[in-house]
Amino acid sequence: MTSPVDDLHTIRDLLRFSVSRFAASPLYFGHGTDNVWDEAVQLVLRSVHLPLENNNLFLDARLTRPERELILARVERRVKERVPVAYLLGEAWFMGMPFRVDERVLVPRSPIGELLENGLQPWLGGGRVNRILDLCTGSGCIGIGAATVFEEAEVDLSDVSGDALAVAESNIELHGLEGRVRTIQSDVFDGIDGRYDVILSNPPYVDAEDLADMPAEYHHEPALGLAAGDDGLDIAHRIVAQAAEHLTEQGLLVVEVGNSWGAMDEAYPDLPLTWLEFEQGGDGVFLITAPDLREWLARKS
Repeated sequence: MTSPVDDLHTIRDLLRFSVSRFAASPLYFGHGTDNVWDEAVQLVLRSVHLPLENNNLFLDARLTRPERELILARVERRVKERVPVAYLLGEAWFMGMPFRVDERVLVPRSPIGELLENGLQPWLGGGRVNRILDLCTGSGCIGIGAATVFEEAEVDLSDVSGDALAVAESNIELHGLEGRVRTIQSDVFDGIDGRYDVILSNPPYVDAEDLADMPAEYHHEPALGLAAGDDGLDIAHRIVAQAAEHLTEQGLLVVEVGNSWGAMDEAYPDLPLTWLEFEQGGDGVFLITAPDLREWLARKS
């Protein structure tokens, strides 16, 4: 007896099938896509190493049996196990660049990427960037993205997780940045020396209530990269308290706290934070200059 899937031969066939399977399933899209079509395109095309854009030439190409079986197996895992597509592929895209990912790190999705693509303007002004720290780096995507924008800067990627740093190191190698980008194992600032012109951080920021209510897809991500106490600010509190010691005189601190931005505002009502807006979506990212942070800390001491 033949199976209905035996009639699926082309990329177009597999795309149609994947869209139908995803649409009929209670999936959550929050790891790089927000709809069934984009999810299917990413899974099908990247499973056979085809580009995500300008791919019309390939849509009616026939798949080999191993290619078809691989795609179908990944579709079923996406539906039945709720595994994010990035983990199924071992790949995610950030700032238009590929990154190796697996369940040792979060799937890259920070709006800080848009800020970097704009060269940290207008907040950076004409300031020179010699050193950058990506704190709580995970896959290394933010710091590596920064290194491609600020081509003269040295970039440190730090994380408490040795497993995450192993992934980050593979991405440094992938992008050929061994000469300017390095990893440091550090619990927030505990293992960090020196000062930086820019500190970027997408730390854990999910509060206890949100963590308990997260869709199944997020349970494939490491809890160490998500959970941040009752108010979601366990790590943010440490960053605010210690960052000034590691910023240059006119340095910038950029931190993502996501849905915990309300708790952040409540906890620091007189801290002069600039909450950033993004054209490509996303919120909960604040910026503060080193002089403003130091002045605030001086008033509190």
